[in-house]
Amino acid sequence: MRPARPEFSSGPCAKRPGWTPQNLTGAVLGRSHRSKLGKGRLKQAIDRTREVLGVPDDYLVGIVPGSDTGAVEMAMWSMLGPKPVQLLAFESFGKDWVTDVVKQLKLDAEVLDAPYGRLPDLSKVRPDADLVFTWNGTTSGVRVPNGDFISADREGVVICDATSAAFAQPLDWAKLDAVTFSWQKALGGEAAHGVLILSPRAVARLESYAPPWPMPKLFRMTKGGKVNAEIFEGATINTPSMLCVEDYLDALGWAAKIGGLAELQRRADANLAVLADWVAKTPWVDFLAEDPATRSNTSVCLKVVDPRVTGLAPDVQADFAKKLASALEKEGVALDIGGYRDAPPGLRIWCGTTVDTADLDALTPWLDWAFASVSADLQAV
Repeated sequence: MRPARPEFSSGPCAKRPGWTPQNLTGAVLGRSHRSKLGKGRLKQAIDRTREVLGVPDDYLVGIVPGSDTGAVEMAMWSMLGPKPVQLLAFESFGKDWVTDVVKQLKLDAEVLDAPYGRLPDLSKVRPDADLVFTWNGTTSGVRVPNGDFISADREGVVICDATSAAFAQPLDWAKLDAVTFSWQKALGGEAAHGVLILSPRAVARLESYAPPWPMPKLFRMTKGGKVNAEIFEGATINTPSMLCVEDYLDALGWAAKIGGLAELQRRADANLAVLADWVAKTPWVDFLAEDPATRSNTSVCLKVVDPRVTGLAPDVQADFAKKLASALEKEGVALDIGGYRDAPPGLRIWCGTTVDTADLDALTPWLDWAFASVSADLQAV
C-alpha cells in the first residue's frame, strides 16, 4: 500500500486532487497581462481569492511579485517606521523578518522569540506598537491558536505572514492589517507570485507615512500620496506568469466546488488527525510543537525521540533524519519531507488542503518501516 500521491513537500506543495496540465488550456498566453483579457484574468483571481478566503469587503487584495517573501517585504518596507515595532520569532522565516527589520531597515525593534516547538510570550504584545509575525511557522510546525493576543484597540498595524495558514486555518481578519501568502503553498499553485491583503488601517498607514529609505519599484504601492488602487484591480507592478495565474484560478475553482473555506479547513484538520493518531501510538516519534493547541495542520514537523537516537551527537542525529527522508523518497512513498535546514533534525510532512487523507493513512506504516530500517543500520555500525 503506497500513497497515490507521494508529494508531501512544504512548498511548492501538492497540486489539487485531479489536477492535469489540460486544466490550464484557458490561460492567456502570448498576450500582454495588461490586455483586457489578461487583466480580466488577474481581476478574476483577486475576486475569487476574496470569495473563497472570506476576505472582508473593505480590504484590498493584490497579486504581487516575489512569492510570500515579496509580499511581506512590501508591507514591512512600506509601513514600518512611525511607531515602535515588535516581531515574533519562533521559526526560520520569522527570524528572517527580524533580520530585515533590524539590519536592513535599521529599526530599533523588540524581538519576542522562542525556541523551535514553542510560541513566544504573547502577553507581551503591545497595542501601541506595530507587529510582524507568522501565523503558522512553516519550519517549526507551530501556529498561534487564535488572534486574541492582538488588541482590538491597537494603535499599530499588524503584518501577518500567513503563507502556510491561509485556506487551512481561520484567520482573525479584524486583528490583521497586512496579510500575505503564496498560492504555491496554500493551494498547490505554481511559485513566484504572492498575495497581499490590506485592511483600511493598512491603507491609512500607506497614505499617511512616507518611509525615509529608498523604495524599489517592486515595493511601491502608492502614487501621489494615495494607494495605487490599480494594483488591487489586476494591474500588477511587474509582469506575472499568466500560466501561473490560470493554475491559481483552477485551484480556487476546485476549492469552491468542494465546499469552500470550511471544507478546505476540514481537510487539513483531518490530515493532521491521521498523524496525531499515529504519533500517539508510536514511541519513536513526537511533534516538534510541544503544545497540542499550537500544532500546525499544514506544515507538520516531527522529531525522533527514541533514546538510541537522541543520545547521539547532533550531527549524527541530523544524518539519521536525512536517511529517514532518503529511504522514503527512494521507495517513492514520500517526497521532500526532510526537516527545514535551520530547524532541529526531523521530518516535515505537508498536510494542507490539497493533500488527500487516504495518502497520509498509507504513509504512516512506511514511516515506521523507514525508522526500523535506518535504526537497524545504526545498530549494525
